[in-house]
Amino acid sequence: MKLFIFLFLLEIHGTVGPTHSLRYFYSSSSGVSNFPEFVAVGLVDDVQMIHYDSNTQKAEFKQQWMEKAAEDDPEYSARQTNRLMNTQQVFKGNIDILKQRFNQTGGVHINQLMYGCEWDDETAEVNGYHQYGEDFILFDLRTESWIAPVTQAVITKLEWDSDRSVSGDLRNYHTQLCPEWLKKYVNYGRSSLMRTELPSVSLLQKSSSSPVSCHATGFYPNRADMVWRKDGEELHEGVNKGEILTNNDGTFQMSVDLEVSSIKSEDWHRYRCVFQLSGVNEEIVTKLGKAAIRTNEGSSVFPAGVVIRIMGILLLLTLCFSGIFIWRRKYKELY
Repeated sequence: MKLFIFLFLLEIHGTVGPTHSLRYFYSSSSGVSNFPEFVAVGLVDDVQMIHYDSNTQKAEFKQQWMEKAAEDDPEYSARQTNRLMNTQQVFKGNIDILKQRFNQTGGVHINQLMYGCEWDDETAEVNGYHQYGEDFILFDLRTESWIAPVTQAVITKLEWDSDRSVSGDLRNYHTQLCPEWLKKYVNYGRSSLMRTELPSVSLLQKSSSSPVSCHATGFYPNRADMVWRKDGEELHEGVNKGEILTNNDGTFQMSVDLEVSSIKSEDWHRYRCVFQLSGVNEEIVTKLGKAAIRTNEGSSVFPAGVVIRIMGILLLLTLCFSGIFIWRRKYKELY
């Protein structure tokens, strides 16, 4: 039987600005071997701070500064564990509901929810989001109603729209509770979350006919930008900017490629790769030059560790951050 999986990928876009974020991801699976049936992770500014899965059945802190939450509230950890254990059971039951909705039985099924908020500490602007799968159903905070892009979600939309207490709980959570907890977490981890680390920047090229990749790694936070400029003007044509990726040590990396096949060698000196990190006024400028390029004709220029890490990230996103599910619980306890 054909399996329909709604793939949801969390794309982390670096932006230069004072915005902080609190995101939660809940994923349950059926038919996936050697993988927990339920996984929940929480991230502050894209740094994982709490983790729970059906194997350990315990909410575990992933950052030392989260111990401050337990100091302020001794019941914090136990309450999170109990809540997620209950949620695990709800998710498990909802997979069966969705199999019926989509007229499916066997195979692999992955169900996922992403919710949270963003807060700008300069403008105090708050933006919340609550989404099931990539295109199953999501909550519109502006209209306080549910949007169902697929017909299988219409039943849920009608039910949840008719229960005004659900929309009220969501509005309260995303506009009040979520920003309050986000501010607490940022304060707990201020020395870590508010730090700045500059990257090492390299020019890489697979072969003489390949684009030149300007690669920055080891920077923090992920609110960064990198561009190619010619004579001081930012280039868009012939430029391919990649996503910001997470390194194993919690820092970040990114690349921006420049197509050089049509650039005359005598004009290379006019091109610059420019990296800018939020909170740092000085730019890191790298001049385009053949002597500065690391290349390896006929083989990949990127270190094997980088390739393996990227493949691992894609696999993890495919397994953990994909799918659809229906959750009938109320949300005022979520934080």
